[in-house]
Amino acid sequence: MISHALLVICILVSAAVLGDATAAYKPTDLFLINCGTSSDTIDSQSQTWTSDQQHLLTSNLDNVSFSSNASYQEEVPQVPYTTARVFLSNVDYSFPVSPGWKYLRLYFYPTRYESGFDAASSFFSVTVNGFTLLKNFSADLTVKASKSKSLIKEFIVPVNQTLNLTFTPSPSSLAFVNGIEIVSMPDGSYSKGGFDNMITNVGSTIDFIIKNTTAFETVHRINVGGQMVDEVGDTGMFRRWLPDDDVILSENSGMKPDVTGVKINYTDKTPLYVAPEDVYKTYRTMGNVGYPRLNLNFNLTWLFPVDAGFNYLVRLHFCETLSDVNGSNQRVFTIFIGNKIAMLDMDVIQLSGGSRIPVYLDFSVLVGFESGPRPDLRLDLHPYTDSGPKYYDAILNGVEILKLSVSGGNLAGPNPNPLVSSDQTPNHVKPSARKGNNSHVLVITLAVVGSSIFLAMFVSVIALFCKRNKTKDVPLHTTSKPTDSCSPLTTYLCRRFSIFEIKYATNDFDEKLIVGTGGFGSVYKGQIDGGTTLVAVKRLGIASKQGAKEFKTELEMLSKLRHVHLVSLIGYCDDESEMVLVYEYMPRGTLKDHLYKRNKAVDPPLSWKQRLEICIGAARGLQYLHTGAKHAIIHRDIKTTNILLDENYVAKVSDFGLSKVGPTSESQSHVSTVVKGTFGYLDPEYYRRQVLTVKSDVYSFGVVMFEVLCCRLINIEIVPQEQSDLIRWVKSNYIGGTLDQIIDPDLAVDITMISLEKFCEIAVRCVQDRGTERPPMNDVVWGLEFTLQLHEAAKKNNEGGTMTDAEALLSKTDDNCDPVIAEEPKAL
Repeated sequence: MISHALLVICILVSAAVLGDATAAYKPTDLFLINCGTSSDTIDSQSQTWTSDQQHLLTSNLDNVSFSSNASYQEEVPQVPYTTARVFLSNVDYSFPVSPGWKYLRLYFYPTRYESGFDAASSFFSVTVNGFTLLKNFSADLTVKASKSKSLIKEFIVPVNQTLNLTFTPSPSSLAFVNGIEIVSMPDGSYSKGGFDNMITNVGSTIDFIIKNTTAFETVHRINVGGQMVDEVGDTGMFRRWLPDDDVILSENSGMKPDVTGVKINYTDKTPLYVAPEDVYKTYRTMGNVGYPRLNLNFNLTWLFPVDAGFNYLVRLHFCETLSDVNGSNQRVFTIFIGNKIAMLDMDVIQLSGGSRIPVYLDFSVLVGFESGPRPDLRLDLHPYTDSGPKYYDAILNGVEILKLSVSGGNLAGPNPNPLVSSDQTPNHVKPSARKGNNSHVLVITLAVVGSSIFLAMFVSVIALFCKRNKTKDVPLHTTSKPTDSCSPLTTYLCRRFSIFEIKYATNDFDEKLIVGTGGFGSVYKGQIDGGTTLVAVKRLGIASKQGAKEFKTELEMLSKLRHVHLVSLIGYCDDESEMVLVYEYMPRGTLKDHLYKRNKAVDPPLSWKQRLEICIGAARGLQYLHTGAKHAIIHRDIKTTNILLDENYVAKVSDFGLSKVGPTSESQSHVSTVVKGTFGYLDPEYYRRQVLTVKSDVYSFGVVMFEVLCCRLINIEIVPQEQSDLIRWVKSNYIGGTLDQIIDPDLAVDITMISLEKFCEIAVRCVQDRGTERPPMNDVVWGLEFTLQLHEAAKKNNEGGTMTDAEALLSKTDDNCDPVIAEEPKAL
């Protein structure tokens, strides 16, 4: 215990010197363990790490574990990554600590080790005091999904007196760890709530309480707008705050003001240990100083990858430091978490009481599986205008996102999908210089290199020969190994099925299981994973109008896109000249089926509210394609057939075979390409000039809206000529004020006039001949959501379209769906 006390003093002194400030919190428990070493070591920040041997609970250490030095060492600190403790079977560590929550940090460097151990093949589980922290965990896959060579997994666990840590190798595998760190923390740091001692339960009115039996995993800790704050720069708990460059929707989003000479005024409600000064001194705002109204057209957005199926504690840090923002109702904004309103009117000055006084707020949000097992938790900030603030802007200083353990104490999620760089094996790096045995190492190295060069030349010749003997459009192999039909990134991002698995899932492509057909081929209802998961299996037909190019496009597009309103791609198969895509199964079929092919005897028609919600869902999917990626993605084939419905009638956009990446630079306004799509839905401007923009999708979506309203096909020959073209017919009745004559008869009782008029206004704007006159999908989504509000308000009062509530809502907007503001906002 004396040695531990000396270690604490040593680290606190070094923190004071290196951090240029006295630590705000003095930990009562501190262990820095360099696993696999037999003596103390000093890291680059002058911190002392001790051997792990005295904490291992085993009488015969050599039979259950061994230590090994890394064969390669690059871009990682020597301590604690030079050595590792490798486990052959279950091994326990034990640490005596005081009662309370503790930070537990596990350090991993997945590389090759001198003993022959290769961490790339290591899968294992980690438990502590009954909590499952990691299960079948791969440090190698986790590192490959990041931009780092090493990895720190941080947890917060409640402890009574002893912290017992267990490593369990998966079958036919080994476990390992390079370093273990245990640090105490102030009582209730993450359980009591924010500065106001509250945790807002987003999307629910039920109070959210964190029990003292809850464990956490730190998923993200971000210094918004600033640089990395390392362990020594923290407030005594040795946390690491990363910049937000990797999680901001666009690196150029907003602006990062540089205010010098700022002194943060901590308070009893926001003590010094909550976050370091560097976090509260730096931040992002929306910018657009000269044109502040532009801020009303977009959000400040961050996307945080998380594991589905867990509750998350989202902590947001705020501090106003600009001298121009010094009073209430000057900068007010709405906070959205997971596309839900977390706080309607956030006013930092009003909450904190003044400038340079920090505050932090805690929110709880449940992340489901709607967007797959590894979705993005979205954080948006948008100016709030109802109170008439001085500026239209938003601000954020820091973000912490912690995963909460579920019942049974589980925190473990799936291994992430690796990123792909030019170096597919990121930990194959230069060997560390070592003395002795250089001669035979050199001989072995030369032999391996020589053999590798010969093998590479041989493979290259064979590949070139094969390529010349294949058609240009079908670069598909007949083996069961990954082929050239998709990029390495695709191979990592989605599952690859063998043809045997596909045939088993579809009963050898049984025609009785066909649930749809299209230009690509037939779609089968199938089962995978022992019949536990229903899937849609799309098989390229021999006479298909589409081919390998569309197959590759859809595969690579969907493997990188994940959104609740896009159909999720599960995997693919390209064995034995087959081209197959496997999607999540959508039990309600297509929107077209519900409009035109339903059995009227047993299937009720879609209500007006359902149709609005379906349109909103599809519009959100398109909005994500146009604005959610680095470059806009243009679908090119939006139609009722390509809008699918899940069991809850949630709409999802599908079929990306014709999709194109939009302009990739600001100098480009469009993409010039051969016209493809479906007649009737084609943008006339695109058809005439072969100029493709995101507004081409907007036109197609407007046609879909007409179909949803009228429940009739685009072109019909057996009706009077003025009614044969759906678009002209709706436009004519819209201008003539006779919309009630064109709606689906099944909606006659259900629809409200005020929502009908607003819906048609949006749809007519979408199908304007000139793309510049059509609204962006952001406006379409907003308008449709507003239409639904109008409908519900009118139905609530049961008076059609002249409702007081509906008119009150409508009065808040002008004809262009923009908020009506009495006074032009000033620029910061």
